[in-house]
Amino acid sequence: MFISPSAVFTRDRFTWLAYLMLAFFSYLQAIVGPLMPFLRDELHLNYSEGALHSSALAIGMIVSGFLADGAVRRWGRWWVFWGGGAGMALGALIVAIGMHPAITITGAWMMGFVGTFLITCIQSGLADRHGPLRTIALTESNVGASIGAGLAPLLVGGLQRIGIGWRSALYTAVLVWAVAYIVWRRDPMPVPAEETVPPVKRSRRGTLPRLFWIYWATLVIGVAIEWSFVVWGADYMTSVGGLRRADASMLMSLYFLAMVTGRFGASRLSRRIEPNRLLRIAIGITLAGFLAFWIAPANVVMVAGLFVAGLGVCNLFPLLMSLAVGVGADHSDEASGRVMAGAGVAIFGGPQILGAVADQAGIQAAYGVVGVLLLAVMGMTTYANRAAQRS
Repeated sequence: MFISPSAVFTRDRFTWLAYLMLAFFSYLQAIVGPLMPFLRDELHLNYSEGALHSSALAIGMIVSGFLADGAVRRWGRWWVFWGGGAGMALGALIVAIGMHPAITITGAWMMGFVGTFLITCIQSGLADRHGPLRTIALTESNVGASIGAGLAPLLVGGLQRIGIGWRSALYTAVLVWAVAYIVWRRDPMPVPAEETVPPVKRSRRGTLPRLFWIYWATLVIGVAIEWSFVVWGADYMTSVGGLRRADASMLMSLYFLAMVTGRFGASRLSRRIEPNRLLRIAIGITLAGFLAFWIAPANVVMVAGLFVAGLGVCNLFPLLMSLAVGVGADHSDEASGRVMAGAGVAIFGGPQILGAVADQAGIQAAYGVVGVLLLAVMGMTTYANRAAQRS
């Protein structure tokens, strides 16, 4: 994608609102894990029952991802955007006040299901508002998403430690949505951009072209890699590196710091480097970090590898999303919804597959699956970029 040097990226009121609400979504998406020790203790849940919360959230994302564009066509972006945020806040309240696992799991499902309506409008709205500069907007927005996700464990633990209670971390998110609604509720939503879309061959079964689905499949694998580090990184450092669990959990904060740093850097580089090339750079960084993490001769190399992997893997989702939504620009709500459904598939399936392999062969051998997935992302990206050039 060529961007004229004279093109100026401008953050208007909707752009700032989208950044804030994506951080809100990511915060509540990430909060389920840090809440789990407290929920398991209060509701007397085993590990499998506790894991149903994250699974319910991911299933909600998958289902909603195939319904969001229809909801936008029926009710309009304004209602879907604010209704999605309100529903996600309500789901957080249900988790906070639920005194039975059936209630808290329902709340987690609601956060994923209704929250995906919100994020679909965020992504398609940013893509339509900024057009050819969408990569800048989408990578910048994911910097805020990483900050929101990183704040979740800090607020859960910090508010519990000072005596306010872990539930206050959920109430804080509800307050953020309420403030955003008061400040921005009268602002209009972006309308689909009237732009010339490259004549890509359409799929016979839907409105989105074949190239979109190639990028979509690559995105699913990329998100699965990202969440394999999120879910199993601490266990890997404990089992393979011999670190104490508390130390390994604390060191995972470096991974989230790397994600914020990597996305911030990519948001700056996206002004000068086209997304296809930036994606190849991100894959290369991820592969280098993964290899250091996986075959590290010493723990310091392992931790350094985790940080480097975080710098690269954090940009697979926003860059692939930008490319996929760009290909489906004339159906941005549909494209954004399918992207979120794919992310839900990856979050639900990726860590589970890695865990199943670890049960049979050990976690170090299981991480070889991540290496295979990275090679698949490299191959599929090369194929998709060549197909895009032909189009």
